[in-house]
Amino acid sequence: MGSRPRRSRGAAFGFRIKLALERSEDVFFSWPPWQDVLFGELKLSFSSQHAVIAMPVLNCQNTLAITVRSILWQTHSDWELLLIDDGSTDVTLKIARQFGDSRIQVHSDGASQGLPARLNQAITLSQGHYFARMDGDDVAYPERLENQLSFLCDHPEVDLVGTSVLVFGHNGKTIGKRSGPAAHEAICANPQAGFPLVHPTFMGRLEWFKEWRYDVRTGGACDQDLLLRSFSSSRFANLPDILQGYREESIHPAKILSYRKLFAASLYRYFARKQLLLAARAVLEQVLKGVIDCSAVYSGLNHRLLRHRAKTVSQTEQEQWEAVWQRITSACASPYA
Repeated sequence: MGSRPRRSRGAAFGFRIKLALERSEDVFFSWPPWQDVLFGELKLSFSSQHAVIAMPVLNCQNTLAITVRSILWQTHSDWELLLIDDGSTDVTLKIARQFGDSRIQVHSDGASQGLPARLNQAITLSQGHYFARMDGDDVAYPERLENQLSFLCDHPEVDLVGTSVLVFGHNGKTIGKRSGPAAHEAICANPQAGFPLVHPTFMGRLEWFKEWRYDVRTGGACDQDLLLRSFSSSRFANLPDILQGYREESIHPAKILSYRKLFAASLYRYFARKQLLLAARAVLEQVLKGVIDCSAVYSGLNHRLLRHRAKTVSQTEQEQWEAVWQRITSACASPYA
């Protein structure tokens, strides 16, 4: 009886990949010495649960350490943080480079290109299956990535999911919470008024982001423009749980007016192709909202406006936030910790 023929090393390696994929297993291979002969410089290391977090930053020296620490403490550990500096003039870049974790990749070219351009840069750099957003002054709850990934895995029809947020001000003081409807139809019920999805909580499929990308013309309204262009052929969702602390210490009239102007331009471009009257109404609505917000700020009612834009948190939600904030700030005794 003849001996059973042995597979070559290359065939055995291919068989292991095939078997792992058939079993829907994650794939992590340590390459043998003969890798250069078979595959040159090619390396394979991927996971169906790998998430890339895009964090463009600009002058975030007082908040960045706390924000990054909240990512380091995620219950889901298979992530990569693309920390992209957009021309900071303070010590933001120095802080970004101090974390000794190989999952954090810092990019800087000294230029200021704006948020949508930096997000497109992050999309181009990303590899894997999932792409998430984070601002340089917010705080992610430990379960944020885990919960959003679990939802996307359980709902393959959904392209993008957001979460509820706890809005906080100076020293972590609670202002309220913001939460949007869970279902796509409710989220997109009134597109000319905007989409109730909080941008820094976005997590979606990388392929979706690569297909749509951000429009560099849209500045601070790039998230709403992205949703507006894509909603008719995509599926969105919101998780009801608060999974992120959203910093909002003040309201700046110039920022409000810029956002309203940019989103109004997006609305006009979108609706003018279909119905000019609807486009005009959408633009007028944004103008009126901007006037109301700025009037509140200039009349000294900005703090009331902040609270009006947020819902009341429950006692449990407040206790959860206090636990998150205490843990983060105790680990970051200084902004540079």
